[in-house]
Amino acid sequence: MSYVVTGATGPFGRGVVESLLERGTDPAEIVATGRSVEKIADLAERGVRVEVLDFDAVPDSVPWLSAGDELLLVSGSEVGRRVPQHQAVVDLAVRSGVRRVVYTSAPKADNTTLAVAPEHAATEALIRASGLPFTFLRNGWYTENYRPAFEQARATGQVLGSAGDGRVASAPRADFAEAAAVALASDGHDGAVYELFGDVAWSFAELAAVFAEVLGSEVVYQPLSAEDHRAALLGAGLDEGTAGFLVALDQNIAEGLLGLTTGDLSRLLGRPTVPLAETVRSWV
Repeated sequence: MSYVVTGATGPFGRGVVESLLERGTDPAEIVATGRSVEKIADLAERGVRVEVLDFDAVPDSVPWLSAGDELLLVSGSEVGRRVPQHQAVVDLAVRSGVRRVVYTSAPKADNTTLAVAPEHAATEALIRASGLPFTFLRNGWYTENYRPAFEQARATGQVLGSAGDGRVASAPRADFAEAAAVALASDGHDGAVYELFGDVAWSFAELAAVFAEVLGSEVVYQPLSAEDHRAALLGAGLDEGTAGFLVALDQNIAEGLLGLTTGDLSRLLGRPTVPLAETVRSWV
């Protein structure tokens, strides 16, 4: 039996592999896959099996995925292409007879207006339809998503956004990756749907205050209308699609969709999630 991780060349998948190793998993039981395995050659040197898996060219069978394996399907990064890519991997899992698929989804994926949710909801549906046992990890927001805002605050003393008084219950990517390793390599998670968020939901005014404390200089939150926010993003050089997407996400935050504090993440971790300020301090 092996623990097979897709997308191990990305920071999340890599983090899961690292967490499995830190938890004492035998490296020989871990298969790290990705499109460009040169990025994870060092894992092979540590005894992890490293294999190519391109979501756009999934073969009919592979020698490193077989009956009884646990498969972590890390959501693809190509918005608009995820569903057929994920379907190809799930079909491979069915043909290979894996024991379970663990999938990194989005909050309330099947019952939300969250801008990122539709492809995740479709993937959850196709996994259910496959008949394979599953675990859905509905990951909330990574604190690292606000690294650009931190750099903007460093340069301008402002945090811009159109989320109003909305809150974000973020946690660092490493917390989510560790939780995925727990769900993948321990018992009792079949059929589970976890809504994963940080323990504390912060407002953008509070985010600005943390930035100010860490930088040692004044930082203020400048709330904008959705229209003004979009204009500011376009003025900063973003394309129409990206600007529209970011504004839509801020509207989702204003609606309370990313401020849930369910406790699922800290329960999986067996400890509190890492606080916002601790992650921000690591960026200096």
